[in-house]
Amino acid sequence: MRRQLAALLASAVLVATNAAAMAHHSFAMFDQENPVDLEGVVQEFKYTSPHSYILLEVRGQDGSAVVWNLEGQAPSLLTREGWSSQTLKPGDEVVITIDPLRSGAPGGSWQARRIKFKDGRAIMVSQ
Repeated sequence: MRRQLAALLASAVLVATNAAAMAHHSFAMFDQENPVDLEGVVQEFKYTSPHSYILLEVRGQDGSAVVWNLEGQAPSLLTREGWSSQTLKPGDEVVITIDPLRSGAPGGSWQARRIKFKDGRAIMVSQ
């Protein structure tokens, strides 16, 4: 019975650690060779692990709004740059350079050094 319990426990640990490793993906889905500049209004800033997210409403030339789902660094890395969960708030107007999704969907990857407020103020607190 003890061997079966030990084997079951070892299997559970293996499955749990494998799932965590599989959950962290590569950034190959983003086109790092063709960055895109976006200007928009923050709908939501998700300061969550393992990655932060910005939901950014961007107006097209025809006036229609599209919400871009932008994946960023982990909060632990953003904290080193002076960010917090309160750095961006809904309604903030920003200009950001992203690495877009290769699929063409409205999404991409962002980095703290490539974002600023629309009025030109830097968001990144530390240099």
